Amino acid sequence: MPRDSGPPVGTSASDGKSEFVEVIAESGDHVEPPPPEVVEPDPALSPEEAEQARKNYLLTRFWISARGYWGRHGDRLAWPFSIGLLLLIITNVGVQYGINLWNRAIFDAIEKRDSATVYYLAVVFFPLAIGSVMLGVAQVFARMGIQRRWRAWLTNSVVSRWLSSGRYYQLNLVGGDHQNPEYRIAEDLRISTDSPVDFMAGVTSAFLSAATFIVVLWTIGGALTLTLGGSTITIPGFLVIAAVIYAAIASGSIMTIGRSFVQVSEAKNQAEAEYRYALTRVRENGESIALLGGEQEERDGIDKTFTKVLRQWARLAGQHMRTTVVSQGSSLIAPVVPLLLCAPKFLDGSMSLGQVMQAASAFTIVQAAFGWLVDNYPRLADWNACARRIASLMMSLDGLERAERGDGVGRIKRGVTEGGAMLSLKDLSVTLDDGTAVVGETEVVVGPGERLLVAGESGTGKSTLVRALAGLWPWGGGAVNFHPDRRLFMLPQKPYIPFGTLRRAITYPGAAEDWNMEQIGQALQKVGLEHLKDKIPDEGPWDQTLSGGEKQRLAFARLLLHRPDIVVLDEATSALDEKSQDKMMEIVVNELPNATIVSVAHRVELEAFHSRKIVLERRKGGARLVSDVALIPRTGKRRLLGRFLRQRNVTTKLA
Repeated sequence: MPRDSGPPVGTSASDGKSEFVEVIAESGDHVEPPPPEVVEPDPALSPEEAEQARKNYLLTRFWISARGYWGRHGDRLAWPFSIGLLLLIITNVGVQYGINLWNRAIFDAIEKRDSATVYYLAVVFFPLAIGSVMLGVAQVFARMGIQRRWRAWLTNSVVSRWLSSGRYYQLNLVGGDHQNPEYRIAEDLRISTDSPVDFMAGVTSAFLSAATFIVVLWTIGGALTLTLGGSTITIPGFLVIAAVIYAAIASGSIMTIGRSFVQVSEAKNQAEAEYRYALTRVRENGESIALLGGEQEERDGIDKTFTKVLRQWARLAGQHMRTTVVSQGSSLIAPVVPLLLCAPKFLDGSMSLGQVMQAASAFTIVQAAFGWLVDNYPRLADWNACARRIASLMMSLDGLERAERGDGVGRIKRGVTEGGAMLSLKDLSVTLDDGTAVVGETEVVVGPGERLLVAGESGTGKSTLVRALAGLWPWGGGAVNFHPDRRLFMLPQKPYIPFGTLRRAITYPGAAEDWNMEQIGQALQKVGLEHLKDKIPDEGPWDQTLSGGEKQRLAFARLLLHRPDIVVLDEATSALDEKSQDKMMEIVVNELPNATIVSVAHRVELEAFHSRKIVLERRKGGARLVSDVALIPRTGKRRLLGRFLRQRNVTTKLA
């Protein structure tokens, strides 16, 4: 897991540093992520040229990170696996050559009706076949081992950078080509690491096979002499020339027919990601959709997205159909061509049957080696699209890392307070990622045990200010300082409920085993969720089964278990009625009397539980702090007013 550089839940608030995350490879080695780079397009380029340059750089950006697998901080087994795969490929080509020689010998023996040699060669074939099978199995093990470990290494690097410093959240706030990052990490990254290994293994095998069996074709076929119009033409190495011409025609055809493969594959992958995201949105917001009766509207949206998927698949199917014409035709014609070319020499007695069959086998292998692109161009195009998509995500993360270092737009600094203050905002300003001001310069100092209420109209930047406190919003100026060695705990308006047991949901983000069942049960009882005590060890879709009010109560139960020093409440009681809200706030005040509390809320009733109130007001150039007043606790007055209202209701009913 990455080391978060903000003040996350349950950690020291003074750890607010912007360092590269530490990545641990599958082997346990440390991985150093690549430094972000800034690449600006040449202003002289046309829009089309600039877009092509951007696409070309995306592949470069992918390799900047991916090649680290074989680097100093890469996986310790990367080179042993790679060298082992190369040796297996070379050995396998050698066995292929042995089988090619066996092919010649067996047909020569059959032609001569030499039964002893035929039986001997039949016995020899089995070791060759077993050796070829074993080499194939070992080759699969080495190849898939590289793919698995490379994917694990690169996934750890990307996921660590994605989760660090709240970047997974910040990506939603900035522009860029990084939609559906979860799909890119899960699917595009898998293809991006699987395909290059297959390609390199295939190219290496094809090159060695072509080099080996071209010699065989040249040696066996020799020169072909033709008589045309009284003239004699001699073609040296005619089988080799035929194989090269045949492969050039097939490869050229596939390149021409499949020139749109990359673009179509990119569009298909994006459509699939959008369709999956639409389905995920329905699942995550099922309750709201069901209550509003929005099934038909959601169905229309899903159908529209799925129609786009089918349209892209139809385009991809057309590309595959055209390339299949070439590949299927090539596979049918290739074995026949050498037989026809060798037939004249066999008929005039200059070639034996064994030589003809050996030449036919060698020709097929050479043609397959030369035509490797024909069979793999669709996968190459798919890899190209996937590598660009994962590189786009990497570049967006690069931009966030550059912002953390202070490049471009201003960055909010994080440090420690002076004296005994628990929290201080020093000349704090909050902006968008393009520099647009949201909150102007703000000066606030919060002492130990102080309970601060942040109020203001909707849209004045209160929630954005809270995100800046938590380190999730990096853009702006000034500083957010916390008391050293003090823990910060956030209660958002919509509490996150993880998958798994109810026990895990209550103790999140801590480990479920950090508290015993009795402690968890007591916390549930205090917040009014005693009916869930028997379900603590149960697994279930708690995010769907708990109501909004129950989720907020559960968040307060977490607060009681973690007992932090600084608590930030962002509309944390919005789903509760006034009575329940009062109970939750009283629990916080009584159970955590020394905690420093910062609340963002609209309800005036919450003033009774705070000692201080600041008000933000929307102004030109960003919201401003317009008042900072001390509050007089009015809990007793509220109780007296409630008693008066209840007595009046009783009198009215009796009358």
